[in-house]
Amino acid sequence: MKKAALQTFLDEKSLEYENKLFLEQDPIQIPHQFSRKEDVEIVGFITATIAWGNRLSIVKSAQHWIALMDHSPYDFICQHQPKDRERFAAFVHRTFNGIDCTYFMQALQQIYLYQGGLEPLFATPPESSNTWNSIHHFRNEFFSHQPEKRTFKHVSDPLKGAASKRLHMFLRWMVRPATKGVDFGLWNSIHSGQLSCPLDVHTGNVARALGLLTRKQNDARALAELDQNLRTFDPHDPVKYDFALFGLGAYEGFK
Repeated sequence: MKKAALQTFLDEKSLEYENKLFLEQDPIQIPHQFSRKEDVEIVGFITATIAWGNRLSIVKSAQHWIALMDHSPYDFICQHQPKDRERFAAFVHRTFNGIDCTYFMQALQQIYLYQGGLEPLFATPPESSNTWNSIHHFRNEFFSHQPEKRTFKHVSDPLKGAASKRLHMFLRWMVRPATKGVDFGLWNSIHSGQLSCPLDVHTGNVARALGLLTRKQNDARALAELDQNLRTFDPHDPVKYDFALFGLGAYEGFK
């Protein structure tokens, strides 16, 4: 498929899948249950953190986590006492367990009480071409409160070769405009042109089938290649093609 035809095809598929019907099966439905900025970003972050495996299981686990926060994420994060974290000890989602969950509560409390929330930690200079350095900075800050070694794996670092799919997905949710009723457009410290496509099995396989990606591994090098190609189609909003690539793979079995 020639470049112009491919862009037209992906533009059409992006429009097809970026709509409120997308929410019915996707984990992004969880932060859509809230309206306050801080609630949305906290719930978005924890939902994205556990967003691997079956999507129904992700939704169920995220709902459980929210219930443990008394359905008031921001208030709980800011006001809870160390003893209140004991209720998270039995939380499990695949390899993410109570040890990890308890640390996340501690770290998020420090971030919201003393560092102005999540957005300042991800803020990206306008001249930066992507958010990779910002994610690296966020990760260092997030893990500055002596977590157990096992917890580090749940926040990946693109500067260490990871595709960081879940963090890029979270940033898409927070940054892209809410005009289609899917993403939230809550953050102004990052612009859409700096976002990277969340690279997973579906987006990777479809990108390879369309000639947008040659590297076989879904890692940071693959993401850099995909980013470069998607930005030739739309440098101002390249990550809109996440809807096309994911939709083609997950719903249409495109190969």
